[in-house]
Amino acid sequence: MEPDTKDWTWVLDRPCPECGLDTSTFDHDDIPAMLRANAVAWRDVLARHDVGTRPDPDTWSPLEYAAHVRDTCRVYTERLRLMLTQDGPAYPNWDQDATAVADRYGEQDPATVADELTAAANLLADRFAEVSSDQWQRTGIRSDGAHFTVDTFARYFIHDPLHHLHDVHR
Repeated sequence: MEPDTKDWTWVLDRPCPECGLDTSTFDHDDIPAMLRANAVAWRDVLARHDVGTRPDPDTWSPLEYAAHVRDTCRVYTERLRLMLTQDGPAYPNWDQDATAVADRYGEQDPATVADELTAAANLLADRFAEVSSDQWQRTGIRSDGAHFTVDTFARYFIHDPLHHLHDVHR
C-alpha cells in the first residue's frame, strides 16, 4: 500500500466508525440504487426549517452539506468519465472547502439545491449503472497520488453522500 492512500483505504476495509457504512458488504452494482435513495433523502433534509443553521461555527449546515454532495456527484461524474475513456487519468484537483466558500453554499436556495442534487446524483447513478464488468478494474489517480479502480472509486464515493446524510441527522 502506498503511504498516500492510508487516508482513505480504511473506507474499503472496515465500517465507518461514525456512520457505520461498510463498503465491503454490498456489490458495486448496488451503488446506483444507493445513490438514488440518498438523493431522495436529501430532499427531506432540504425541506427542514433549520436547513441553513449550523450546529456550531465549525460544522456545515444541512444546506451546505447538501450543496457539497451535489458538487461531489458532479465532480465524480467527470472523474468516472475520465476513468472510462482514458488509461490511468490523473484527476484535476478539487478543493471542496474553497468551492463551498466561493459558491456560498450556505446562501443557496434549498429547493434549487434539492433539484440540482437529485439531477447530479441520478446522472452519476446512471453512469455507474452503465459500467461494464470489464471496466470496474480501470484506474485513475487523484491529485494527491491516491490510486483507484472504478470499483474502489465507486465504494469510496458512496460513503461521502451517505456519511453526510448521517451528519445532518445527528
